Amino acid sequence: MSAGTDSSRRRNLSAVLRLVHTRRGLSRAELTRLTRLNRSTIGGLVAELAGLGLVVEAEPAIDGVGRPSPRIEPNPDLVAVTVNPDVDAITVGLVGLGGAVRARARRATRRVPSPERAAALADGEIRKLLGDSPRARVVGLGVAVPGLVREADGTVVLAPHLGWRDQPIAEIFTAGTAIPARVANDARLAAVAEATFGAAAGHRSVVYLNGSASGIGGGVLIEGRPLRGRSGFAGELGHTTVNPDGAPCHCGRRGCLETEVTRDRLLTALDLTDAAPDDLERRLLAGDSPARTEIVRQLDWLAQAMINFSNAFDPELIILGGFLGSLQAADPARLDDAIARYAFAALGTPPEIRRATLGSDLPLIGPAELIFESLITNPYAELPTSPPPAEG
Repeated sequence: MSAGTDSSRRRNLSAVLRLVHTRRGLSRAELTRLTRLNRSTIGGLVAELAGLGLVVEAEPAIDGVGRPSPRIEPNPDLVAVTVNPDVDAITVGLVGLGGAVRARARRATRRVPSPERAAALADGEIRKLLGDSPRARVVGLGVAVPGLVREADGTVVLAPHLGWRDQPIAEIFTAGTAIPARVANDARLAAVAEATFGAAAGHRSVVYLNGSASGIGGGVLIEGRPLRGRSGFAGELGHTTVNPDGAPCHCGRRGCLETEVTRDRLLTALDLTDAAPDDLERRLLAGDSPARTEIVRQLDWLAQAMINFSNAFDPELIILGGFLGSLQAADPARLDDAIARYAFAALGTPPEIRRATLGSDLPLIGPAELIFESLITNPYAELPTSPPPAEG
């Protein structure tokens, strides 16, 4: 087979595998229609992907003319391991090809862990999860970090809430778990996940904003591709200045979005020290909520930032995740009206505002996509050997 033919074959395999992954399964007839390849070519590609252990055939579906058409689905045994280190816990997951969360575990921490400690805690949880999933074949390890990440070598340049600076996180987690690790910013990965399986599926220009205990992160997709910037740091939307006379931010400036719009201020207004996401939302949505003044204040600053993002990126959608979704739900018209009134009119119709829809699966699916993208791009890649499960 010539180099050109081999390259074409790889592209076709990748195209079919991507469709099976993102659509979570398709019939052969649907694959034929979507790829515009003939039936025999699709049959050969599916057979090769099945031989590589990447897809399986399920019970035939009925196509548009009533002819049985075998359904091709992601191999459920292929999993990406995911890790989300945060200020109060390490969350670990197993996510199957096709974006299905197979298992998860949360290990609370008394203090913010060092990178080495985080890797050791993650390793223990990973082995437990794999012990309960004996058929799982690990594709790789994706680590989502709230901070500036240089993806080329997996270095966390700065994660202020974790206290990590210039740390080779990919190297540390690879050594600590015996699984090849890749690292990226958590909000950028969440944007990719929502665009693949969630609220932004089918849209190509998207701004994603997430609010958590660690602050506000963001991700931007332009023409379906994540905006990375020169060093991979694009998307630090939480450090957009909205109030020049506002509170000082750890970045050295004043009035950044994440200092004016914070979960902690909402909790304080509710006279709480902590709250589960559903409980926080319930309290914010109460008609007599004591946080009403703070809700309005934060919505107005959030609106200013979203207007700037709308003018800068001209997105189809702005997706709100974490506590920002709850904040929007407390008074959705306030954000809609502000953007409709102040977004640059020459851009035309203002972007639609939606909540993230993947919920608690979002932090797991995001880093899994970081791993699956490499496999989809190169279906011939050799999979790593899974570490042995925990004893007992």
